[in-house]
Amino acid sequence: MISKDFFKKTRILDGGMGQELLARGMRSNSTLWSANAILEENYHQLVLDTHVDFIKAGAEIIVTNTFATRQKRLKENNLLDKFEFLNQKAGEIAQAAKKKFPKIYVAGGLPPQNLTYEADNRDEGEIIENLNSQAKALDPYVDFFYFDVWSSIKEVNCGIEAVKEFNKPYLVGLHIAEGTTLPSGEKIKDIKNFINENTLGVMLSCVSPENFENNLQELKSLNIPFGFKLNGFITTKLKESYTSIFIGKKSNPNEILGKRKDLTLIKIQEFAKKFKENGATIIGGCCETGPSHIEAMSKIK
Repeated sequence: MISKDFFKKTRILDGGMGQELLARGMRSNSTLWSANAILEENYHQLVLDTHVDFIKAGAEIIVTNTFATRQKRLKENNLLDKFEFLNQKAGEIAQAAKKKFPKIYVAGGLPPQNLTYEADNRDEGEIIENLNSQAKALDPYVDFFYFDVWSSIKEVNCGIEAVKEFNKPYLVGLHIAEGTTLPSGEKIKDIKNFINENTLGVMLSCVSPENFENNLQELKSLNIPFGFKLNGFITTKLKESYTSIFIGKKSNPNEILGKRKDLTLIKIQEFAKKFKENGATIIGGCCETGPSHIEAMSKIK
């Protein structure tokens, strides 16, 4: 079990698994994205190698490859019957990496259960059921849960309820595309009423370094460990729904969201150093950040 004070010291998380798998040759297969690497056995070694490479680069925490193994994505691809298997297999692969490096921790990645980068406006009971089912499949393999790229405080409340039975702490990863409000219209400070003894920290996930900087002081005001998983996309704010554009039209998210060419290893290290100096202790990458980015950021520890 991870200590509840773990993130009070500077800690390094891994980078973006899905985009790294694509860069290493995985076939996306529509909205399955990173889940295809769990579905197809010939990619299992690739997932393990990627976990290991992030660890060798300095990551102390790896996140299970479960962002796209949510029920909605699988249902879209007529694979809902594989839900439990895919999440368990992702957990097994992460544990195989931990067996090689016993000192690291495995975070059970719980993605938004509906659309990515959009608030989930469905009934709370349905959201809780979706999250609980995924958490249940992951529970035997993880040290804590990671609420991965969530777009509303409502989802956080649902997540807390969904993982309660497993008696494990959780790390909250909120998403802000631009400005200082979540896609739901809420502010970071609105999470204050939901912070409790099981909250390891609050971070911004899949955000640009510039936008994290815009929100750093509000995160700091929560008086809880905070940090980031930075992305290398040009934007995550689109006029149309990201998911609706992606379905059946593109094989790589960066064809829609763009890929930055200016976010060099030196630049991302400089951002991480600045954020650490301003109190951030949770340091990691998201989409379009690979082991080299994690290695660069880990050097500031």
